[in-house]
Amino acid sequence: MGRTAVALTALFDLVVLLLLPAAVVVESATDSLDVQALGVLYASLNSPSQLSGWTPSGGDPCGDSWKGVSCSGSSVTAVQLSGLGLNGSLGYLLSDLLSLKTLDLSNNDIRETIPYQLPPNLTYLNLAGNNLSGNLPYSISAMASLNYLDLSFNNFTGDLPNSFGSLSNLLSLYLQNNQLTGPVNVLSNLSLSNLNIANNQFNGWIPQEFSSISDLEIGGNFFSNSLAPHPPPYMPPPPSRQHSTHNNTQESPNTPQGSEGKSISPDNASNKKKLTTGPLIGIVLGSTLGALCITLAVILLLRNVPKGKDHSINSRNDTGRSAVGGADKANEKEMQELRVKSSSATTPVPPSDTVIVEKLHGKNVPVKRPKIPITATSYTVASLQVATNSFSQDCLVGEGSLGRVYRAEFPNGKVLAVKKIDSAAISLQEEDNFLEAVSNMSRLRHPNIVPLSGYCVEHGQRILVHEYIGNGTLHDMLHFADYSSKRLSWNARVRVALGTARALEYLHEVCLPSVVHKNFKSTNILLDEELNPHLSDCGLAALTPNTERQVSTEVVGSFGYSAPEFAMSGVYTIKSDVYSFGVVMLELLTGRKPLDSSRVRSEQSLVRWATPQLHDIDALSKMVDTSLNGMYPAKSLSRFADIIALCVQPEPEFRPPMSEVVQQLVRLVQRASAVKRRSGDELGFSYRVPEQDSSMTDISF
Repeated sequence: MGRTAVALTALFDLVVLLLLPAAVVVESATDSLDVQALGVLYASLNSPSQLSGWTPSGGDPCGDSWKGVSCSGSSVTAVQLSGLGLNGSLGYLLSDLLSLKTLDLSNNDIRETIPYQLPPNLTYLNLAGNNLSGNLPYSISAMASLNYLDLSFNNFTGDLPNSFGSLSNLLSLYLQNNQLTGPVNVLSNLSLSNLNIANNQFNGWIPQEFSSISDLEIGGNFFSNSLAPHPPPYMPPPPSRQHSTHNNTQESPNTPQGSEGKSISPDNASNKKKLTTGPLIGIVLGSTLGALCITLAVILLLRNVPKGKDHSINSRNDTGRSAVGGADKANEKEMQELRVKSSSATTPVPPSDTVIVEKLHGKNVPVKRPKIPITATSYTVASLQVATNSFSQDCLVGEGSLGRVYRAEFPNGKVLAVKKIDSAAISLQEEDNFLEAVSNMSRLRHPNIVPLSGYCVEHGQRILVHEYIGNGTLHDMLHFADYSSKRLSWNARVRVALGTARALEYLHEVCLPSVVHKNFKSTNILLDEELNPHLSDCGLAALTPNTERQVSTEVVGSFGYSAPEFAMSGVYTIKSDVYSFGVVMLELLTGRKPLDSSRVRSEQSLVRWATPQLHDIDALSKMVDTSLNGMYPAKSLSRFADIIALCVQPEPEFRPPMSEVVQQLVRLVQRASAVKRRSGDELGFSYRVPEQDSSMTDISF
């Protein structure tokens, strides 16, 4: 038995030695999700030769030491590719890099926008010095662990998303040298040590909290001349703010203080006696006298400051991390302290809340000024008449219930779309809301929304000026024979659905308050030369708040887009937009109009005809637009139909939010792309390939 045991032990050791190399190989293999995500990134960057080891599919980034890739075990933890002359875009699969902590693609030539799909566990993100554009995606806020973010020296536009305020771990933020607009209040509650927002188009007050940031750069913007005024004294903290339960609790700026200036901690708050009227009056009077003394002292101090000197904080030409000379730093700190002191002693005079505007009937009367400034350009009627040849029929490109749309070409060569609103379309009561609506519309910033460029309120006219997108509408592309040469492939149709879904997601879930479109249809989806969708008429519903039924029949043009609850009661919500979106997806799938009286009665209503067949794979294949010539992936078609079925449910509460629709469409794209990269008979595509086009180069889903 002893010899047998020894022999077995030796045999076991031999087996272990033989299997050990194989085990090491298995452990070094990179996680499949990471491999796929890096493959998509590589392809989106146009497969650059300078990325040695990288491949668009397969491979082992960790085991084969791909350039710039660092790993821990089988997980990719860092991608550092700075200054390599990379171009292209960032792809759509970065969110699958679940273990990625560092992503540095700075100082390249990467273009387009930052995708919504971002690595969720990043702590360091550097995209500075590229050619990225568009809005900053609110999905950046999903990276809760992020402590370093550098997006400087790009071409970003629009306001900062409100969701940026949730980046509680962010310490360094660099946004300088972009074209960002709006206020920066969303950054006021972040615990930042370094902030550079210089050379943008930010406006409004400089938040008081910025005075505590050790490294601050804000020059080259349109801020007011001082920090925001302090809140009134002794204002209790808002209900949502909870005091820290730690023993060394930091004093809140709004925490009431006693005569010794000690904050009230949660431990002794319950035992502290209420202040009587006498001591309270004494505290108020004492504080008032103290404030007056400080005011006089600051006024005397300001009189001694030399005039004509620039007290703004200078911007830097690097990414915010270069050292500043000791003398410059001291001078900057001194000026910052002076700014804080002066702002606490002065209160700006608020602007007038009325503006004189000529009414439709010719009488000049005050109209309520919008609560937020109008960022769009104000045009004169004369300039618009010149640009449209006096609103001639030759320049007419469209017409809706609010008025006609004209193509306008300006002397500088710029082409815009001008919507001339009919006087009968706006009631006298709604005229006062026009500037408010224009103000709100001018702040909508999304790559898939047609931006408002300008407006005109002159000589009784109400005119809106938008960016001109001249490749036709989705409705034209799907239903008019004149556009037969521009037939949409399945690839393009999925892109249109995803782009317009993201536009509605932005209106419903990013804008505060939410914006309900109320007129979502294929004629309001404009396509550019690359067939990217741009949703128009966003915010126009605010100009017709009491004419929903008229909008339903005249603006929509047919009853086919309207949700059941609106048709029955006139109630319209964001879930009604979701229903209309589902109808547009049906148009994309079938190539049919929402209502078509030329068909047999049972097929006239697209939703009623198509809904029962969406889960029948055989019936579904017969519903597909014949202009596709059978060139579509069967699995992608089925998933597309599943999303439609969710959106067009008769009960509003069962329809998904648009963020969920976006996620499902993104997954559809990701899965289809992953399937396409497989080889052999696992492709999963079922095509009927016409003889004249066997290459099918346009199919990617």
